[in-house]
Amino acid sequence: MNPVRRKIMIAAAGLLCAGGAGARLLQPTPRQTAGPFYPVQPPLDDDNDLIRVRGRNGVARGRSTDLTGRVLDVNGRPLSGVRVEIWQCDANGRYHHPRDRGPAMDENFQGFGHAITDATGRYRFRTIRPVPYPGRTPHIHVAVFTPGTEPFTTQLYVRGEPRNADDFIFNRIPAERRHMVLADFAAAASDAAELSAEFDIVLAGIDGTPSA
Repeated sequence: MNPVRRKIMIAAAGLLCAGGAGARLLQPTPRQTAGPFYPVQPPLDDDNDLIRVRGRNGVARGRSTDLTGRVLDVNGRPLSGVRVEIWQCDANGRYHHPRDRGPAMDENFQGFGHAITDATGRYRFRTIRPVPYPGRTPHIHVAVFTPGTEPFTTQLYVRGEPRNADDFIFNRIPAERRHMVLADFAAAASDAAELSAEFDIVLAGIDGTPSA
């Protein structure tokens, strides 16, 4: 075979392979606002169990939920050792924030917590099923911190929640991507919590991958 023709064929094959690999990339999770109630100062007790507060004997009101998931890059590779934070209002619809002048605060709800992903990119929280907040559908704020990049923030919503249809922030996401911020809050398989939910987070712009 002519050497020039051979080089052209090899280059074409490489482009086809690259195109095939690109087609298998995961869609990145839609980015959303952090909202006005990110803690001014995180609580001293900021672990991954939000339904119990260190030094108090009570348990938070609401439907206890095991929230788990993985943090991945767009190639499907797990991102280990990254910090995941969540924050949300309590069962009364009140954030633990000085600017929230809502109803009485549930002092047994931590309101904010963090976890570090393991070797498989997995994180876990014990929290409550999100409840409506004035003007908003039930949601949980999520932030992911990876070295050398800006924090990624999004919001997690309840699949099948009727209020989603009228939520102005949820509806900013293109319709074809909204499924990526929805999770089923279903009956848990164990007695440790009433419900369980699974939410994977896919990050772009990590290790040279394209930005979202």
